[in-house]
Amino acid sequence: MRAAAPAVVSVYTQRTERAPASAFDPFFGPQRPRVQQGLGSGVIVDSQGHIITNHHVIAGSDRIRVQLSDGREADAAVVGSDPGTDLAVLQIRLPKPPVMKLGRSDRVQVGEVVLAIGTPLGLSQTVTHGIVSALGRAQLGVAVYENFIQTDAAINFGNSGGALVDFRGELIGINTAVLGKDLGAEGIGVAIPVDLVRGVMQEIVQHGRVIRGWIGIVTVDVGAEDASRVGLAHAGVAIANLYRDSPALEVGLARRDIIEAVNGAPVRNAQDALARIASHKPGSTVKLEGLRGTRRFSVDVKVIEAPAETAQ
Repeated sequence: MRAAAPAVVSVYTQRTERAPASAFDPFFGPQRPRVQQGLGSGVIVDSQGHIITNHHVIAGSDRIRVQLSDGREADAAVVGSDPGTDLAVLQIRLPKPPVMKLGRSDRVQVGEVVLAIGTPLGLSQTVTHGIVSALGRAQLGVAVYENFIQTDAAINFGNSGGALVDFRGELIGINTAVLGKDLGAEGIGVAIPVDLVRGVMQEIVQHGRVIRGWIGIVTVDVGAEDASRVGLAHAGVAIANLYRDSPALEVGLARRDIIEAVNGAPVRNAQDALARIASHKPGSTVKLEGLRGTRRFSVDVKVIEAPAETAQ
C-alpha cells in the first residue's frame, strides 16, 4: 500500500456553463457564466506523467488540475478520452512522479482481498478494504464496452478514476461506479480491469483515440418469450437495426437476423458480439454465422473504423 498510494492523485475539474439568453438581459445585462467544480481521482501509470482516470470525471471540462499525495499540483492536459470504456488519459509535467505498478486482471480471483484508493468526498488518499465479489460484470448501463470487476470495497463520490489494488500493491482496476445506491444497496462497486485499461491507454497515447472495428449493426438480447412473439427461431442475439451505408447492410444482413457466432466463437450476449467485432482492425474481415428464419447463413463482413458517435 505504501508503494501504491502515492501514485493515486486527486483530480479537480472546472466547467463553465453560460446561462441562456433571458428577456431581462436588456434591463439587467446578460447573466454571468456559472462555474461548476468537479472531483475525481486518477492513477499515475508511467514516468512520463500519464494519468488514467474516468472519461465521465473530465468530460466537458475547461480546466483540469491534479494534486499529488506529496502536495504538488499541476494542470493536466487531456491526451485522449474513450467514452466507450469510460476511460481517459491525462498528462502532467512534474519531475519524478510516483508511478503505480500495473498488475494483471486476468489473474484476479473472486474472494481476493483488494484495496480501493481515491478521493471520496474530497478526502484525498483514502483507502478502503474489501474483496473481489464477481468478475466479468456487463450490461450494467455504465459504458458501451463493459467487463467490470465487482467489489464490496467502499467507493463513494470522488473515488471515480481511483485505484483498485491487490495485496501486492499492484493496480488491477480503475474504480468507476457504485450500483444500486438509490435502491439502498451497499457494497456494489465496479472497476475497469487493468488489462482493458492497458490496451485503451496504449491506443490513446499512440493515436489520440481508440480505434475499433465496426460493421454497422445494433444488436439486442432476445429472450425466449420475445423470440416467439416476433417470429424468431430461438432466443439469442438479434440485429435490431443497421446503419445506412454500413458494411453489414452492403453484404445483406438484415433486421431480425440472429447472430450465433463471430469468427467461429459463440456469442454470449449482444454486448459480447459487438465487443468481438470491435476487437478487429479496420480493413480486416469478420465472419458472422447465424439464422434468418429457418435458414442458416455465414457471411464475411468488411470491418471499418467505428464512427466517433457510436461509442457515446
